Amino acid sequence: MAVYAVTGGAGFIGSNIVHRLVELGHEARVVDNLATGRLENLDGRFGDVVMYQGSILDMELLKKAFAGADYVLHQGAIPSVPRSVEDPAASNAANVDGTLNVLLAARDAAVKRVVYASSSSVYGDTPVLPKREDMVPNPQSPYAVSKLAGEHYCRAFTCVYGLETVSLRYFNVFGPRQNPNSQYAAVIPIFIRRLLAGQPPTVYGDGEQSRDFTFVDDVVAANLQASEAPGAAGAVVNLGCGQRHTLNKLIELLQDLTGQDVAPEYAPARAGDVKHSHADISHARNLIGYDPKVSFEEGVSRTLEWYESRPA
Repeated sequence: MAVYAVTGGAGFIGSNIVHRLVELGHEARVVDNLATGRLENLDGRFGDVVMYQGSILDMELLKKAFAGADYVLHQGAIPSVPRSVEDPAASNAANVDGTLNVLLAARDAAVKRVVYASSSSVYGDTPVLPKREDMVPNPQSPYAVSKLAGEHYCRAFTCVYGLETVSLRYFNVFGPRQNPNSQYAAVIPIFIRRLLAGQPPTVYGDGEQSRDFTFVDDVVAANLQASEAPGAAGAVVNLGCGQRHTLNKLIELLQDLTGQDVAPEYAPARAGDVKHSHADISHARNLIGYDPKVSFEEGVSRTLEWYESRPA
């Protein structure tokens, strides 16, 4: 049994990680200020986890949470491009200063490895597809800048202090426990809630923008693989499904699954959004043994079933 500290552990991805850790018999510690995370995401696991409610900007809290931990899975962040455009200072504080605090506390606690949740947004809107880790980053939003800064801090702590780190560039993760109610929510839960209510989903742009949608179970598995993979210290790897689908195709699939033939409404594209996103995942396969199991169609179906089983 290993001891894992999960920042942002009450959030969407973090809570899915925590549930999996508990299922495997590991000790899970959660650090979350509940700004975007929700305690209900940990429902059924309260007796199995140690909760440290507070911010990753609180160094004393991090020291307590990380003491004796084997691994830190750093999911804590303000995870939104539009929100970062509206309030870049808040995104910088949480995503850059918070990440630095996490690395300092992990170094001082002598944890074996920190796995950092980065983002495909660091690539920007470069036309080359698929995105490879050796491409020059071109962040186009404060959020993307903050995530790239976190990657650089991780690499620096590996080089300077010997703290092992792995940065995972997430590509449009979706699945159960993703909050559809925030104005900054991701597209799949928003579309699902709208269609289940018989309301038209809003598409920013022409709907032909494409995303490499990645089911959360595959991301959870990758975090655990990245914790222990030999020879991965200091690495940056893409986490996607390796395929891309347009938002229009997503809507068609959801219309078929829900039986709702509600036409979408189109609005102007949003600042900071990229047109296409597609991951080359060969490096992740080779380095950490990443092997996504859930197809786009299966993932959307499983996600829809989860939302249908819960009140609006």
